[in-house]
Amino acid sequence: MTFQNLGDLIVRDRDLAKVSVIDLGGETVPRAFTFAQLDAMAMGVARALIARGLRRGDRVAILSANRTEYLAAYYGIMRAGLVAVPVNFRFPRQTIHFIIADAGAKLVFCDGRRREDCPPDLPAAVFGAAAQTATPLPDPPSQEGRKLITGFDAFVQLGEFESVAPAENEPAMFLYTSGSTGRPKGVVLSHRSHIWVVETRLEGQDLSGQRYLIAAPLYHMNALALAKLACAAHATIILLPQFSASAYIEAIGRYHATWLTAVPPMIAMMLREGELLARTDLSSVKSVRMGSAPVSASLMAGLHRALPQAAVTNAYGTTEAGPVVFGPHPKGMPQPELSVGYPHPAVQLRLVDGDNRNAAQGVLEMKCPALMLGYHNRPDVAPPFSADGFYITGDVFRRDANGFHYFVGRTDDMFVSGGENIYPADVERMLERHPDVAQAAVVPIDDEIKGQKPVAFVIRKPGRAPSEDDVKQFALAHAPAYAHPRFVWFVDELPLASTNKVDRAALKRIAQERTSRA
Repeated sequence: MTFQNLGDLIVRDRDLAKVSVIDLGGETVPRAFTFAQLDAMAMGVARALIARGLRRGDRVAILSANRTEYLAAYYGIMRAGLVAVPVNFRFPRQTIHFIIADAGAKLVFCDGRRREDCPPDLPAAVFGAAAQTATPLPDPPSQEGRKLITGFDAFVQLGEFESVAPAENEPAMFLYTSGSTGRPKGVVLSHRSHIWVVETRLEGQDLSGQRYLIAAPLYHMNALALAKLACAAHATIILLPQFSASAYIEAIGRYHATWLTAVPPMIAMMLREGELLARTDLSSVKSVRMGSAPVSASLMAGLHRALPQAAVTNAYGTTEAGPVVFGPHPKGMPQPELSVGYPHPAVQLRLVDGDNRNAAQGVLEMKCPALMLGYHNRPDVAPPFSADGFYITGDVFRRDANGFHYFVGRTDDMFVSGGENIYPADVERMLERHPDVAQAAVVPIDDEIKGQKPVAFVIRKPGRAPSEDDVKQFALAHAPAYAHPRFVWFVDELPLASTNKVDRAALKRIAQERTSRA
C-alpha cells in the first residue's frame, strides 16, 4: 500500500465499522471510536481549517493530554496541507507560549485543562465538555475574534474532504525537542519521511489483530509513531490520557492489550505494582517494545517474569531520524536482550570515534529516508549532519562481533572523573544487577580533585534493605573504581521528565543540594 498524505492513513476499503480507538481519556470513559468516526472527524477538522482561511503550510498547534480528538486534529491538520505542531503540555506556560509563537501557529487545539495555557491572542478549539460555554469563533474571523474560543464539536465541519497531495519535501509536522540544553528546537519532518516509516514498519506484516496500548504522550515520537502505525495497520489503539502504573496495568487486563510500547522508566514503575500485577490477567500481551532510554538486565528479567508469554524488544529511535534504525539479524541470529538489534537494511549506520568511521564503539551516525528537514527558525543552530549527510545522533553505541549494537550512553550525559569518561547508563546497568536494587539513576556532582564524580539514586526492591555501603561495595567489585558512586541515596521514586524518561537535570539539582549540606 502507498500513502500520499501522512494524515490520510485510514484504509477505506477495509471494515470502517471496526473500533479504531478505545479512549480512556476525555470527560467520560471509556469511549469507543470506529475508523469511520475517526476518519469523519479528521475530514471535518481539515474542512474547518480551510474554511477558517488557513493556507497551505500554516502551522496549527495541539496542546492536550491523549484523547481521540487529538489524533483527529493531528490527521486533519495534515490532510489540509497544514503543519501539525504537538506541544508538550508539561512545559511551563512561558515555554508553551514560546513554542507556539516560534512555530508561528495560527490556531491551537487544546483540552479543557490546558485552555488557560494557550496564548490569549490565538484562536483555540477546545476538546470536550470544557468548551460547552465557550464563545463561538466568528466566520470569517475578525481581529476581535482572534481572542475567542470555541468547542471542538462546534468547530468541526463534517463532510467529505480530499486530502492535499504534498510536495516531495513538504513539512507535515514540527516536533519540539525537550530543550534540556537550551530553548526547545522544532524538528521539521516531512510527509514523505514518516510515510516511509509507516510503510517500512508494516512491510510483510498483518498487524490488524493487534491492540496497542499507548500511554506515552502523543507529543512524543514514541507514541505518535505507534499511533500512525496502528491506524495504517487497521489495528485498535487503547489510549490512556497519560501514564500511571495502575491505570496501565488495569487497561491491559480490561481491554486485552496485545502490544505494549513504553520507555523503560514506565515499565519499571509498572513492575513495582506487585499486588496489582498478580491479580490482573496479562496473558493477552504478546509483544513489548521498549525504547528512548537504556534498558537494564534486571528490568528485562522483571518484565519476563511479569509477562512470560511476551516477546520483548529493546528498540531505538530519535525525533530527528525516526524509529526505524535497527531490526533483526539477516542470518536469523537471535537478538541479545540488551542489544537494540542489527542495522536495518534500509538504513546506513556507522560508529564514529574521532577520525575512525568504522569504530567498534563510538557516536552513532545514520542516513535514512526519515531524516528531518532541519530545525525550524533556528539559523543559529548548525544542523547535526556530517559533511556527507549523516545525522549525528550524539548517542554512543558499541557493536559486537555479530553486528548487534548496544546503547552505551548520551554524549551529553557523559562526564569526566579524574580523566576517565563515565557514561551514567553504564553505571546504572551495573548497579541494577545488585539483587536488592530495582532501579538506579546516576548523575555527576562537582569535585575539587576529580572535576566531577558519580552519585546514585537507588530504588530498593520490595522487602529488601541494602545499605549505602552494600551498593558501593557491589560497584567496586563489578566496575572500575572510578565509576563507583561516592554517595548512594535511597528513594521511593525517580523524577520523570515530560517524556517519561528520568529527569537527570532534577536529580543533579537534588544531588548538589544534598552534598552542599553535608
